[in-house]
Amino acid sequence: MKIANKEISAVSLVTEAYEKAEKYSDYNIFISLIDKEEALKKAAAIDEKIKNGEPVGRLAGVPFAAKDNYLSPEGKTTAAAHILDNLESPITATVIKKLEDEGAIMIGRTNLDAFAHGSSTENSYFGVTKNAVDNTRVAGGSSGGSAVAVALDIVEFATGSDTGGSIRNPAAFNGIYGFKPTYGTNSRYGVVAMSSSLDCMGFFTKTPEDVDLLMSITAGQDPYDLTTLPDFYNETEKKEVKTIGIIKDFDNNTVDPEIRAALKEKCKLLKSKGYEIKEVEMPSLKYALAAYYIICPAEVASNLSRYDGIRYGFRSEKSAHLDELYSNTRNEGFMAENKRRIMIGNFVLSSGFYDAYFLKAAKARTVIINEYNKAFESCDFLLTPAGPGPAFKIGEKANDPIAMYLEDAMTVPINLAGIPGLAIPAGKTKEGLPIGLQILGPRRSDKNLIEFAKELA
Repeated sequence: MKIANKEISAVSLVTEAYEKAEKYSDYNIFISLIDKEEALKKAAAIDEKIKNGEPVGRLAGVPFAAKDNYLSPEGKTTAAAHILDNLESPITATVIKKLEDEGAIMIGRTNLDAFAHGSSTENSYFGVTKNAVDNTRVAGGSSGGSAVAVALDIVEFATGSDTGGSIRNPAAFNGIYGFKPTYGTNSRYGVVAMSSSLDCMGFFTKTPEDVDLLMSITAGQDPYDLTTLPDFYNETEKKEVKTIGIIKDFDNNTVDPEIRAALKEKCKLLKSKGYEIKEVEMPSLKYALAAYYIICPAEVASNLSRYDGIRYGFRSEKSAHLDELYSNTRNEGFMAENKRRIMIGNFVLSSGFYDAYFLKAAKARTVIINEYNKAFESCDFLLTPAGPGPAFKIGEKANDPIAMYLEDAMTVPINLAGIPGLAIPAGKTKEGLPIGLQILGPRRSDKNLIEFAKELA
């Protein structure tokens, strides 16, 4: 590391990050910046330790950005929602704590779709984040701010959360790496919940090597999150990769021709390196989007029920009695997409509809899991598009929720199955827009999947 080798100081690196954040302020990347003087104090302390020959962490002095649904005492955590405006967190998210324990320095909190509900970062109370390559287009979502912060080289890495593609989608739209681990690899503790059985904490970086380093730091069991797995990441033995599967069901006319061409080019590259390319059929994936948009809203409705204007967060000033306080607070505090998902979720969980919708979706999820398991019996990894097209124009799909939901068609199955996925850059369109593909692996193959990505970089 350049800081540890005294090639560059932590103070200069942090200063540069703040300067770049200001330079690109028109992109609406950050909801808030952390107090600069405090960040520079941390950097100066690291420089002093290095000067004195004292040990420092693996991320000593490296500036990073946190998606604004990760709780920590630095600044306020809003989840880009009016209802959480001005929330001062009493706790630190486990992932943030592990990063800071290794010397990383947070410089700001990035924009997202409110409560991570979206695929474009257009649903934020704080406005739209613009794409790093074309500022007339969306950044992707929901972790759009984090992706753009890395793509514009403001920070070395940024945290994200991925419930149905919210790391891989913006990574693909901005031409960087975005990693969603196996469910339970990184702790969810201290992250504002969206859909508890689907949420995964991951990262945006410029190289797979950086993903590897970050995962080696953050993976592992957390007593505050009973869904976390023991640290298998750092115990993984290297596996020889021979066969890469291509999902036939994703190679159709709904996918942009330039993305299909990029996938074919990557397959040619793999063949030239001695890998076998195998086409696999996964017919149940056509049900994944429908299953996701039943299971996810059901869990969203449950998780958002705590925001009532009583315990914490925004409280409506227009209420004469308790019932009005509840309804007015939620009506004023939630964005349109939040309300849409609450309504869908309460509907599919209601008496008379639970069996017809939620139970069927849960069964479909099991079928999808089994289908992935079968595919991985004959393939080491799968290679697919990260989405049906490149970044679209701001406002193009804002009033068409179905079209927006279809952006997730190739990412949500992975969350339903709980397997790892890594978005990788795969060239550009004729218009110069980034093209992203994703590598998928079986559960707990995270380390080997990232090692494989290094060969494709």
